[in-house]
Amino acid sequence: EVSAWTYHYSDQGDYTWEQARNYCQTFFTDLVAIQNKQEIGYLNETLPFHGRYYWIGIRKLGGTWTWVGTKKVLTKEAENWAAGEPNNRRSNQDCVEIYIKRQLESGKWNDEPCNRRKKALCYRASCQPFLCSQHGECVETIGNYSCECYPGFHGPECKDVVQCAKLEPKGVCMNCSHPYRDFGYNSTCMFRCQEGFKQQGEGTLRCLASQQWSADIPTCTAVTCPQLAAPERGRFNCSHPHGIFTFNSTCAFSCQEGFELLGMWSLQCTAGGVWTGPPPQCKAITCPVLSAPDWGQLNCSHIYGDFTFGSTCVFSCQTGFALVGMESRECTATGTWTGDFPHCEAIACPVLSAPDWGQLNCSHIYGDFTFGSTCVFSCQTGFALV
Repeated sequence: EVSAWTYHYSDQGDYTWEQARNYCQTFFTDLVAIQNKQEIGYLNETLPFHGRYYWIGIRKLGGTWTWVGTKKVLTKEAENWAAGEPNNRRSNQDCVEIYIKRQLESGKWNDEPCNRRKKALCYRASCQPFLCSQHGECVETIGNYSCECYPGFHGPECKDVVQCAKLEPKGVCMNCSHPYRDFGYNSTCMFRCQEGFKQQGEGTLRCLASQQWSADIPTCTAVTCPQLAAPERGRFNCSHPHGIFTFNSTCAFSCQEGFELLGMWSLQCTAGGVWTGPPPQCKAITCPVLSAPDWGQLNCSHIYGDFTFGSTCVFSCQTGFALVGMESRECTATGTWTGDFPHCEAIACPVLSAPDWGQLNCSHIYGDFTFGSTCVFSCQTGFALV
């Protein structure tokens, strides 16, 4: 049980203002601090009349009227001066008395020299350091006290803490600190995204005195990678666990028949927003380079590149030679040519023989009795060549 604010005065003698304050601080709390008109009425009604009146806890400090017990400046709204006061007569009136049971202007204040002797009007505070749970300001009232709670607290002794809605983020990592209660005033929650995701919104939220969070819960969206396309003369097939061409999307590449893949056959979107490699390409499969046969020519057409899939080569022979084998060969999807390699053979002539009683002498360039062979005839002695 707490005793209430009570008022006391010096009934043994009168004091200067400094002596009066020492008296109050020794036996009670301090010189009285007037807080409202109700308090003035109570004092004027309760205290006995004294011709020199009573000192109260206001003094001019640095040219400003100040409540000495709280060090708070006297505000315009709280002033209760008598008419024409404070007048600072003779420039030495730095302390304040209160008129108790005065015929005129009873309860009003007057500035006085601090060395004048008056009754000390003291109070004993009912407010103690822990009455408001250190979460509010204890305000003295007549016969009692009340707590003016700081923002975020409520209740008679400011023990109750403002509650914000419980945070339940989805897909976001949350770490909270709760100084008073879970998700209560001044609770702070920090958010972060998993690898491969970027945060949108505030990274730290605080529970405010208004029972609202300082911002909305942030969201995490998957990091995006540049959009991919199928290579020329190829195909690709992608899986997107978090969104099209985003973190962990995987694309597999393949080529049409007759083409081979240059590069990685599979790419994955990384947490850095780049693919694990450059996009692959489809290149036509190559066949061995062909050459013209001896005594022949080669004429090729190439669709996708020299001697690659779809290339066609036609063979022919020089005059006097005949083609043996396929006239045309095509490069297939397996990297081989259709058919066997042809060759050119010299055209054969009928075999010649020496005439009776004669000789035959032949020279053969490409083969016995073939194109270009030359035969010279002659007769034995006594015979003439006809």
